[in-house]
Amino acid sequence: MDKLGEILIYTAGFVIVAVASQQIAKVFLKIRFPLITGFLLTGLVAGPFVFGLLDHDGIKKVAYLNDFSLAFIAFAAGSELYLKELRSRLKSIAWNTSGQLFITLILGSAAVFLLGDYIPFMREMDASARTAVALLAGVIFVARSPASAIAVINEMRAKGPFVQVALGVTVVKDVLVIILFAIVFSIAHTLITGVGFSGGFIIYLLGELIVSFLLGLGLGKIISLVLIRDIFKEFKIAFVLFIGFSIYLLSGYVKDHSYDWIGHEVYLEPLLICIIGSFWLTNFSRARGIFLEILETTGPYIYVIFFTLTGASMSLDVLAEVWGVALILFGVRLASMVIAGYVGGALGGDPQEFRAINWMPYVTQAGVGLGLAIVIAEKYPVWGPEFATILIGVIVLNQLVGPPLFKWAIQRVGEDHSRRPTPEFDGVRDAIIFGLGNQSLSLARELIRHGWKVKIVTYQKDISEYSAEGLDIRQTDKVTPEFLKSIDTEQAEAIVGLMSDKDNYEVCEIAYEHLGTKDLIVLMNDPANVPRFAELGVQIVHPATALIGLLDHMVRSPQATRLLLGMAEDQDTIEIEVQDESLHGILLRDLKLPSDVIILSLRRKGQVVIPHGYTRIRMHDFLTAVGSEESLNKVSLRLAAE
Repeated sequence: MDKLGEILIYTAGFVIVAVASQQIAKVFLKIRFPLITGFLLTGLVAGPFVFGLLDHDGIKKVAYLNDFSLAFIAFAAGSELYLKELRSRLKSIAWNTSGQLFITLILGSAAVFLLGDYIPFMREMDASARTAVALLAGVIFVARSPASAIAVINEMRAKGPFVQVALGVTVVKDVLVIILFAIVFSIAHTLITGVGFSGGFIIYLLGELIVSFLLGLGLGKIISLVLIRDIFKEFKIAFVLFIGFSIYLLSGYVKDHSYDWIGHEVYLEPLLICIIGSFWLTNFSRARGIFLEILETTGPYIYVIFFTLTGASMSLDVLAEVWGVALILFGVRLASMVIAGYVGGALGGDPQEFRAINWMPYVTQAGVGLGLAIVIAEKYPVWGPEFATILIGVIVLNQLVGPPLFKWAIQRVGEDHSRRPTPEFDGVRDAIIFGLGNQSLSLARELIRHGWKVKIVTYQKDISEYSAEGLDIRQTDKVTPEFLKSIDTEQAEAIVGLMSDKDNYEVCEIAYEHLGTKDLIVLMNDPANVPRFAELGVQIVHPATALIGLLDHMVRSPQATRLLLGMAEDQDTIEIEVQDESLHGILLRDLKLPSDVIILSLRRKGQVVIPHGYTRIRMHDFLTAVGSEESLNKVSLRLAAE
């Protein structure tokens, strides 16, 4: 009971550090460093070599959290190996994976072996033990970070053959790394203990891999049976975490007792079991959707725990002694990846422009590499922590350098589809309406009545019947970035889509990527398309739900609804951007607004708040105001740039 009490106390202390780590890491995000770097450095500062908030004994007491985290990381890696998304680029993926796997493994292992005299714990090792350590390091050098790759791709909305191959190689390589690690781990143990190779060793090794595969398939089926049940999501999350942890318990139990059973120590690789289970569940079960949702929901918390604990476990004294070796190994890994990227790209038939930068997507390392280093540290407590510290130093360098390189590579090949910055307001409110009909004509007249400049774009060939309307109507066969720029839409405040969902999406995507238009508004036809438009930040209006919502508000708050719809005489509601630099930082109460104007809300960097008199306004805030048309015009002039 005393031991359990100590574990609970140390766990509570670590949770406090982890919460702090989560907040501190957000600062690193603001200065364009990955969150993971913030977690690692926070753990390092809280660890025994700096502030001592987590001492050596405490780290050992909460080591079980590593097993929870590693199982989850394996689940996340396996879930990215979705066969339907990889088939079209299999040849390129296969050759690039092979190049990265074998060339990086060989050159990385050779570098560690040759640098053995400069690594403290390797100096007294014989050639066999040095070979074992070098092979283990080489395998970890191959590992990549699917989570980091996906984060960069999602941030940039990147898509295209280069990104598709990069993601496929990243995931396939990490799956193969787990398998390769299981093999090398067994070989290394044989070299270190001096038992020697034999036919029996090979049989046992194959047996361990086969059993691990079978357990992985069984694990996937068990998880699937639970996830498809109609039970609380929280229970499903707890079950996934617990069953992943139970695989580590099972592996440890078999390892401790297998010698008594069969006269040979059996090691079942828990990472391999979990990744196989996740792969089966993702590709061959009905539970893929809820499984991915659980991984996405739980992932941020797991990563905080794992990387913070990893940072606290780093041996700064060893790292200070071998930082030069870590830097050399970092350089060797980069060089091996450059060679592997070019060779793999050439054999895979990649375009010439891809081959020179084929290595850039694979620099970043995180979960899997750190996890394997921790496994070695736990297996060999005499020299394992020093080994892990050196590799963590290399991984941290890769984590700092990798994401910017991947982003640059995506931009270089033209597969970046991130949002273009919103242009500065030019003093004229412009709206572009796509689609020609009664709705678009009525909307155009209403906007013009409120002082907007409006253009209507249509695919219709004959627009002569609308010539009497006196509106600016443009005809085109296809909307392209060049067409939009030719009709001066780069400064438009809003784009409104009143066409089919397919045509509306094409327009919104072009505006998102090439114009940075502040407001994209679409009249939705099929609610199933909402997620696609939501990714672009489109404001969606669905006719049925909009009408019900409008009637509901008319019943519950008729006066407010009349203001919103412009039905109240001489009253209007508008959104105004703060552009006068002299107003930056002043209190809302000090604006000296007309007595009949009320500020309803304030929108700042996408966040909407309800303001009060002591709210300080900032440049480029958007204030939603209600009042008479004359007073609102005065407010607009007051907030405009001088």
